[in-house]
Amino acid sequence: MPAIISQLRRTLGIEPSMVPFQTARREEIGLADPDAVSAETRRWITLAVGSLVVAGLLSLAVVIGRLPFIARFIDDPLLFKRCLVVHVDLSLIVWFYAFISGLISMLKPNRVSVPRNAAFAITVLGVFGMLAGGLAKGAQPVLANYIPVIDHPLFLGGLGLFFIGIIAQFILALVTPNSDPSEYGFAARLPREAAIGLQASALAVILAGATWISTKAGMPGNLDIETRFEFSIWGAGHVLQAANMAAMLAVWLWLLKFVTGKSALSPKAASWAFGILVGPHFIMPILTLRGPLDALYHSGATFLMRWCIFPVALFVLYRGAMHLKRYRDAISSFPQKLAVTGLYASAGLTLFGFILGACIRSSTTLVPAHYHASLGGVTAALMTAAYLLCDASAQRDSEPSLK
Repeated sequence: MPAIISQLRRTLGIEPSMVPFQTARREEIGLADPDAVSAETRRWITLAVGSLVVAGLLSLAVVIGRLPFIARFIDDPLLFKRCLVVHVDLSLIVWFYAFISGLISMLKPNRVSVPRNAAFAITVLGVFGMLAGGLAKGAQPVLANYIPVIDHPLFLGGLGLFFIGIIAQFILALVTPNSDPSEYGFAARLPREAAIGLQASALAVILAGATWISTKAGMPGNLDIETRFEFSIWGAGHVLQAANMAAMLAVWLWLLKFVTGKSALSPKAASWAFGILVGPHFIMPILTLRGPLDALYHSGATFLMRWCIFPVALFVLYRGAMHLKRYRDAISSFPQKLAVTGLYASAGLTLFGFILGACIRSSTTLVPAHYHASLGGVTAALMTAAYLLCDASAQRDSEPSLK
């Protein structure tokens, strides 16, 4: 592995450093403070990355399980659909919001408390409940938009516990003051503009929970299972997309600060941008007053997604592109080039998703294509941040004690 890294560094034109690689790497990514990757952050990131691993294994199981010489031993025809449901929820729900929880915990690294420990424990218990529900023989999978589910108490209870833990973590993060206000905005934690974006994302997730509660309260009781789950999550799912976008833009701003050493947006501009992104979605719980089957609920959520997300994303993308162009000479190290590659991948997928979304005129394959491209942009940004954080954490563990 060291030889591979050395060859890769020579290929990219990176001169060997006189500083030990581990120490240089941590300083380069803005995490030289030994406590920057706190225990709380590390456990949330472990949950997030672990969910991606399990999701990948489940997708592999779906493929392998359909081989003729294996499929004949499987007597549950719904098993593959249940694996698909759990795969989607782990890779798009658990991965996103557990990782965002890890990032937002960096804003208050010295505030670990019993409530925050309890929030994490509830979240983990919820994930295990979802996995157990996926193994429940005969349970009915419902391929609803945004959050597919399995109509079984174990899965639904696990999904509920997961969101209770996540929302509790976000509420605690928003109401708890920073341990040291002077650290707020330094690269040793997160730049202030990125912190504002993460707080906006957390607020949007809480708002999605409020939307789901108001939707359930007005849901008629005589609906079939597919209609009930589809409409109960429709509005909340749209708000979650705003949360995902806010988190992605926050990571962009963090990576831009790491790559160039300068902020791409001022805190004031970031506050306005994220306010414009999340603010209009406060109307979503009100749109359910006439019932979730009313056209206002459906069309209102669609309108918010169509017009309230892409302008802010394009604004941050433009400012980020100009920022990289201005400070391109500062990009020299391997971690910096890696971060820029992640930024390009995320921005490219996001733009592609916007273009596909603009082409939608009816219910065609453009809809899932737009959805997957957009969420692919979010995943690319979070994966880039995950690599930097996991690598910094691993370097910290591998360094000998100086005592």
